[in-house]
Amino acid sequence: HMPLPPYIDRPDEDADRELYQTVYSEKPGAVAAPTAGLHFDEPLLEKLRAKGVEMAFVTLHVGAGTFQPVRVDTIEDHIMHSEYAEVPQDVVDAVLAAKARGNRVIAVGTTSVRSLESAAQAAKNDLIEPFFDDTQIFIYPGFQYKVVDALVTNFHLPESTLIMLVSAFAGYQHTMNAYKAAVEEKYRFFSYGDAMFITYNPQAINERVGE
Repeated sequence: HMPLPPYIDRPDEDADRELYQTVYSEKPGAVAAPTAGLHFDEPLLEKLRAKGVEMAFVTLHVGAGTFQPVRVDTIEDHIMHSEYAEVPQDVVDAVLAAKARGNRVIAVGTTSVRSLESAAQAAKNDLIEPFFDDTQIFIYPGFQYKVVDALVTNFHLPESTLIMLVSAFAGYQHTMNAYKAAVEEKYRFFSYGDAMFITYNPQAINERVGE
């Protein structure tokens, strides 16, 4: 079954086999659950569908490197771990249709962001095209997002590539303000923690590391 992250300092419990996995998971291969998805159960998904929210599912086999902090002085020197991602044609069709209607593409989790933006980076003839390959996409401040308009994500470990991805999406200062408020309000962090909903900040691309 899915192992617990290294920062959960207790033995696995039987309940973890069900709770530490999304209700829509299908393909084995990841070393960790996409934790933003843990907030969604079947009743919530049905409520969203009833409100007209369309859903499409990608696959990303989370690698052990997702838990590794960035240990280099210059962020560009960090070597990103490789992960296998699948963005099938039905997802591409849903994204392009949503964009054409002026609707938003909302990613649930950084795994979905990495999958969608990898497919966009590799696309040759359209905004996004089907993608079935390994990706080493490294998203940090200054990154140009092409697909994702909003993001549901948990509160991440400091010095992690995941918090850099969020900073590149929302803006560094906005992200730090959100984390400060979360600490003050005693929100829960990491895999079994709380989540935030973020809309893309186009000005974030003008930020650079250290600014």
